[in-house]
This record gives sequence, C-alpha cells and structure tokens, in this order.
Amino acid sequence: MRVQVDGRPLLLSHLDKVLWPAWTKAEMLDYYARVADAMVPHLRDRPASFLRGPDGMTGPLFVAKNPPPQTPEWVRIEVIEAKEGPRPHLVLDDAPSLIAAANLYCLEIHVPQWTLAAGRDGHDRLVVDLDPGEGTTVVECCAAAVLVREALAADGLPCWPVTSGSKGLHLYAPLLPSAADAVVGYARAVAERLAAAHPRLLVARMSKSLRTGRVFLDWSQNSTSKTTSAPYTLRATRTPVPGVSAPLTWSEVESCTSPADLAFSPTDVAARVADHGDLAAQLCAPDEARPLPG
Repeated sequence: MRVQVDGRPLLLSHLDKVLWPAWTKAEMLDYYARVADAMVPHLRDRPASFLRGPDGMTGPLFVAKNPPPQTPEWVRIEVIEAKEGPRPHLVLDDAPSLIAAANLYCLEIHVPQWTLAAGRDGHDRLVVDLDPGEGTTVVECCAAAVLVREALAADGLPCWPVTSGSKGLHLYAPLLPSAADAVVGYARAVAERLAAAHPRLLVARMSKSLRTGRVFLDWSQNSTSKTTSAPYTLRATRTPVPGVSAPLTWSEVESCTSPADLAFSPTDVAARVADHGDLAAQLCAPDEARPLPG
C-alpha cells in the first residue's frame, strides 16, 4: 500500500502479518501513527537503535543499530562513533521517519540520554531504571520511585515516571548538558545512598543474587554507550498484544497496589495521548532542564 505520511512517500507492506499473537503489523503502524506527535520529541536528534523482528514474536528477534535494508532515502542517517568503530544510525526526527522504521519491523525503539546537538558527552537526561527482582513487581518499583523522586527533588531535580512496558519503571530528569561520567557518578551515588537507607526494598549493586525481594536501582543506564526504551515504544513482550512504555502521573504511581494498575495496552496508551497529550512532555521542555547537582 502506497501512502503519504506528512508529505513523505511510503510503501507499507504485509499489513496483515501477525506480529504478536493477537496483533498485526497494520495495528502496530496505526498505533505509532496515533502516538507520533507525543513520541517524536523523545526521539528527535537522538541516534536510535532497535529490536527488530520481521516475523514478530514467532521468529528471531535481534538488536539492530545500522539502518534496516530498504530504509527510505529521506530518513535521517548519522554516523556515530562507538567502541566497535563508526556506525550509521537512524535518527527519527519526525512522524514519517517513525512510521518508516516501524514498517521495517523495528518493534522496539531505544535511544540514549544524549542528543547529537550536545554530543556524546553532553547528557541532557538522567534516568533511573527501577528493575524488580524476583519476588517483587511494579508495586515495589512504585514505592522505590517515590523515594528516588524525593532524593532528586532535594537536589533540585524534578523527574517524570514512565513504565518500562515490561516489569519496571523508568524515572527521567531533564538536565542541562552534562558530562557523562558526572551523570553516571551522581546517579550511582543517589542509588547507593538510597539502598543503604532502605536495604529491604532497594539494591544498587548489579549482582542478580542480591536482587531477590528488592528493586534494583540501575544507575548504569546513564552510560553514553547505553540506550533506554523510548517513551511510547512497543515492547517485544510474550503477550497477546505488546506492552508499551507509558508515561504516568505521580498520582498513578503513588496509588498503585497491583501490577494491573499500570498494565496498559497500545489502545489504552493511544487513548491516553488523545485525552491528555504527552504526560512526559515537560522532559522535552528546555525550561525544565536543571544543572547536574554537584
């Protein structure tokens, strides 16, 4: 099917292909089209990487950083220096580029905490990944999120909660561009301080043997080489329809008593965007950025 997306020509293919047990490629493309206005600001000027699956959840999934074959020539491509050498990446600056990536079976979209404008050593977001260990759920992550919010607020950093779309939560704080090592060091110090104060709930060390019954505060996601699932991305979950990384209100976090409270389908998230806009829009507002405490 040949379509125009904001004036860009795009050939959509295999729309009836089942990617999740109860979800087709057409439904995936429709979802991304409906949330594009909210999602694109979180992607703009950030080199994207993907979890691709041309056969959906019934076939192999693989991480892709290079532009997929048949990427339209009008999608922005930038060469990024990495440990393995320079590599081209897609940069999804607009809705047509987002739909083009989804059309090429980029099921999940991940971005770093820095933009190309600021450079790899100019991180403009701090992220704390709240990862529930065995025996815990997103409910414990919400309790942890409140503690992290208080710690960041004490240092002058507001933060916004987003579900990971899987089991945990991400908290983001917008920063004035800051050195990567400094952001990692600050995030680690906050995580270790909170884990020492709340040892029954939190752990800041990476060893999986320590995570049972606790929430891991993953400060390492702030490393320049790492990426985080973008707000609004679908997730390659083993469910009938995909999980979604969904921005939340703090009242939803504070009132969570069951994982079902924060389990949103793509239809739910698209409806939330239609009703409320982007609940994490302030992450992209320049006047919300704060200097890294130090």
